[in-house]
Amino acid sequence: MSRPVRFNIYQKEADAKTAVSMTEAPEGYTGDGFFTTKLSDVVGLARKNSIWPLPFATSCCGIEFMATMGSHYDLARFGSERVGFSPRQCDLLMVMGTIAKKMAPVLRQVYLQMAEPRWVLSMGACASSGGIFDTYSVLQGIDQIIPVDIYIPGCPPRPEAVLDGFMRIQELVGQESIRRRNSEQYKGLLESYGIQ
Repeated sequence: MSRPVRFNIYQKEADAKTAVSMTEAPEGYTGDGFFTTKLSDVVGLARKNSIWPLPFATSCCGIEFMATMGSHYDLARFGSERVGFSPRQCDLLMVMGTIAKKMAPVLRQVYLQMAEPRWVLSMGACASSGGIFDTYSVLQGIDQIIPVDIYIPGCPPRPEAVLDGFMRIQELVGQESIRRRNSEQYKGLLESYGIQ
């Protein structure tokens, strides 16, 4: 006895205009066969759609990140197909889970090994504020040792929240000026963390 096929019973023609979404072009001047815009807009567009995350997972938030990377939520559709585990090749540090004070120097070293520009996403209550572990051995927020760009609340946050946080990182990356990393404010921020 054969099983009936449940999918594609009624064939439907694919329309490329509605089936494929395109990225918005940056503001600029369009002419016959050319397009001009600001260099920072083009670089921001390229960076925001090709972020290489480095997951630093220690607890249950790491399991939620695995679910986000799975086929149902698919973080790869946002341009993050390659999840790296080498800090020198990644530009987004995703800290997930409880960070013990003994682990803090390791996390800081991983952050320092990342090349500029680099961004940090703090996922879950433990990484953001220590969570329920208000003890002597747990770091009460990773922002005590490294600067954080985006916080994702939750214990643990659902994959939808992770996707929302990632899209906020993309907005931040896309709007960042090329010269921001050389500004006095950014240098002052790093000096406040003791980073040269």
